[in-house]
Amino acid sequence: MLVQPDDTSPKAPAVRPRGWLRATIVATLALGFVGAAVGFVGFLSQLRGVEIKPARNADGIVVLTGGSSRVSDAMELLAGGYGKRLLISGVHPTNAPSDISRTLPDNHSLLRCCVDLDRSAVNTRSNAAETRRWVRDRGFKSLIVVTSNYHMPRAIVELSHAMPEIALIPFAVVGEKWRDEPWWTSGTTLRLLLSEYVKYVAAEVRVRLAGIGIELLPEIGDQPAGSTAPRRPATAHAN
Repeated sequence: MLVQPDDTSPKAPAVRPRGWLRATIVATLALGFVGAAVGFVGFLSQLRGVEIKPARNADGIVVLTGGSSRVSDAMELLAGGYGKRLLISGVHPTNAPSDISRTLPDNHSLLRCCVDLDRSAVNTRSNAAETRRWVRDRGFKSLIVVTSNYHMPRAIVELSHAMPEIALIPFAVVGEKWRDEPWWTSGTTLRLLLSEYVKYVAAEVRVRLAGIGIELLPEIGDQPAGSTAPRRPATAHAN
């Protein structure tokens, strides 16, 4: 007599693919968060807390507008003989040299003889493109870069990509607020740093992709004729 198998015997529980998917998503998000946190710490390690004069002179000086005291610090470097000429990049189109001279009353002679204004740049990438044109027109081989400390990492990424043959010497401007209180105690400063970190990472990714032949966005100067970048209002900053 044959015994039929008992279909009522307990079966092994089925594997739940949803559980594995959920675990994979959580692990990926956790790794992404840790990677972003480590990257942010690395970004912060690049920021100088005090202003240090350039270790040597350069052919030229460029200041990227947008932060307090950047232009005045750049003028001090020019007056000190650290460079032959100064490019102020990112000047609003409606601003005349007289507008700048009113804010720098002690440097009228330098403004007349040794300062060039770039009114085309609207962001850090176009700052780099316009600076490249200026450097090549002048035949310069070295350049002191003046911008705020939090903006310096991204500025160097863009300028190095635009002018790999030019020696760049950073001069990071440290604002009074940065000196007066730790950045982690100010919500405004923290938001500024997080925003700048995201822009820095985006610039790094774009530049690295361009290095292997993948150009995500063409430079403003390479866009078809008739396509123009939106202009900033008169009170806006370039960076």
